[in-house]
Amino acid sequence: MGAEALNLALVAAAGSSMLVGAGIVATRHVVAEVPPLTLALLRYAIGVVCLLPFGVASWRAARMTATLRDLAAMAALGIGQFAVLIAFMNWGLQHIGAAQGALIFSLFPLLTLMLGAALGREEMTARLLAGVLVSIAGVALSLAPKIAASGGSAHAGGWWGELAIFAAALVGAICSVLYRPYLRRYPTMPVSTYAMAASVVFLVVAAAGEQWPSRIAAIAAPAWAAIVFIGVASAVGYYLWLYALKHESPTRVTVFLALNPVTAAVLGAVLLGERLHPALLVALALIAAGLWLSARGSPGKRQPRTG
Repeated sequence: MGAEALNLALVAAAGSSMLVGAGIVATRHVVAEVPPLTLALLRYAIGVVCLLPFGVASWRAARMTATLRDLAAMAALGIGQFAVLIAFMNWGLQHIGAAQGALIFSLFPLLTLMLGAALGREEMTARLLAGVLVSIAGVALSLAPKIAASGGSAHAGGWWGELAIFAAALVGAICSVLYRPYLRRYPTMPVSTYAMAASVVFLVVAAAGEQWPSRIAAIAAPAWAAIVFIGVASAVGYYLWLYALKHESPTRVTVFLALNPVTAAVLGAVLLGERLHPALLVALALIAAGLWLSARGSPGKRQPRTG
């Protein structure tokens, strides 16, 4: 793999992660008004509408056909990546603070590295592991003031909120590792569109218990503006995410999720007038060091190209 392709993959990973951080800021405005599954349904329905023209054109241009087995696997990964992960995340954020949730979710790259190594799909080098751990330390430092201000994670209802966020991170790690073979067989845009569409079909049924048609009718205009932004950001961010996974190891891609809380903090300060804590500067340095270590490490095991 050339240096140019590697750089584009890491730029895509960074862009995707920053879009997720922006989406978190927007989600804060609607998560109390819109139930978790309904919000996920709207988010990815809008994303599919954005991706569909490009996905169909790309698939036709490539003149490729997929096996029924691959289609089923990609649909399952899409449902996991979007419906299951986001449902866990939205549900967890209803029970614990956003800072605590973001800190737990920052375990995503470590779980990805451990799973990839266990399956023999990635080499756990010392430098890569150090990069992941340093970036997690940066995330922890960036969130420390908010966690301290909220009194830690003291809340009613036990540990269900924390477990839900951890489950979201675990689902994301599993999907990130298992996506790779299909991204090497098929173009990125059609895979993105198909996987997201599969999740929307699943969510139409799963969100029925939340009475989503009546919920949608009652959403106010300001909330709709935030939902549309989240949907468009999800479409662009997910394409960039899969592009990065296609060209780089899952751990190097997921470690860029450390940019999420930093992006959310900066946007919160600019758009919402929230105060930036001085610890954020040190956190930025740690995250930058972690990303540098991860990007500079020796390449993990690559899967042979199939199909």
